[in-house]
Amino acid sequence: MSARKTTVVGVIFGGRSVEHDVSVVTGQQIMRAFPAEKYEVVPLYIDRAGRWFTGEPLTEIKTFQEDVRNVPGVLPVVLSPDVRHHGLIVNPLPSGLFAKPEARRLDVVFPAIHGSHGEDGTLQGLFELADLPYAGCGVLASALANDKWLSKQILKQNGVPVVDGLCFTRRQWEENPDAILEQIKAAYTWPVFIKPATLGSSIGIGRADNDALLRASIDVAANLDRRFLIEPAILGCVEINCSVLGDDRNLRASALEQPLSWEEFLTYEEKYLRGGEGMKSADRIIPAPLTPELTERIQAIAKAAFAAVDGRGIARIDFLVRPEQGEVFLNEINTLPGSLSFYLWEATGMSGSELVEELVRIGRDAQAEKRRNTYDYRTNLLALSASRGVKGMKGSKGAR
Repeated sequence: MSARKTTVVGVIFGGRSVEHDVSVVTGQQIMRAFPAEKYEVVPLYIDRAGRWFTGEPLTEIKTFQEDVRNVPGVLPVVLSPDVRHHGLIVNPLPSGLFAKPEARRLDVVFPAIHGSHGEDGTLQGLFELADLPYAGCGVLASALANDKWLSKQILKQNGVPVVDGLCFTRRQWEENPDAILEQIKAAYTWPVFIKPATLGSSIGIGRADNDALLRASIDVAANLDRRFLIEPAILGCVEINCSVLGDDRNLRASALEQPLSWEEFLTYEEKYLRGGEGMKSADRIIPAPLTPELTERIQAIAKAAFAAVDGRGIARIDFLVRPEQGEVFLNEINTLPGSLSFYLWEATGMSGSELVEELVRIGRDAQAEKRRNTYDYRTNLLALSASRGVKGMKGSKGAR
């Protein structure tokens, strides 16, 4: 049998997230970017209920206009955490006389899930258990960057300028909303922004300039997440975004963009519904109309922020900038940006195909680095415990 010449890459998209639809679009873009002569792309779709599927029809966006379970050629699948499988089990619960499970090996996986259960470190943990190389940030960086409050604390400690903020829990809001309102008004003047702590795509973000709007916006955010942030508005600013690519050995910054928003922040509708191609279709100026000195400073801050959370792969880092004053505030880090920020790297001369291939290479390098670690550490502890008996906790039936 001849050796397999193509790399098998599983692209995972969809997911149990309010950003499900955005993820489906991103997944389609990523799958189309891989050169067919070098890669065999395996679509892996997670539906809104958390069920996994694969099959050729999932490479077409029109498939998702109906329940994929009814589409011929779509099969249930799971990604096994057992290192022996190194990939998938297709048809894990077979039905029918001749149906049976089938193992399918993957060389690398490419997560394309935004937000919860995908961009937050949980899916990356599954890849680590399965010992599969994967594109994008690792568990820690994904979890940190996905949490707007915790990433704010880490970045501040590393000298990165961030927007000030307060953080509250849903329980605190439900038990004493008036005290929270008073704390917010004592800290900031109107207007303020309200954000769920771990969501992206501008979902659940509200702007308030009075008590009624503040209460309503907090109710929305607290319904979407267990914690929510309050941030003061940075008035007189423009939004500037920068993508970073690489790892701790080689980190690059893209061209900068200035999104053209109808509001004080880019809404979900502006990002994804106006052109139908995700962030790629939003209106923007590239390169952003900034001085070379300010451009270089923002790029340097973007790289420092990505390094501070131990990032690897790609991210889009969003800033609020007052160009005349030279003031820069990091707003948030997106470790799985919509459309992978293709458009920012195209402005630097890198094609979409080159970008996804570079992300696969970085993921494989990270896996090679991981395999330098020692995980099998053997001692005589088990033999000693067997000879002496295992001491149970005081009061337990097994105590001796």
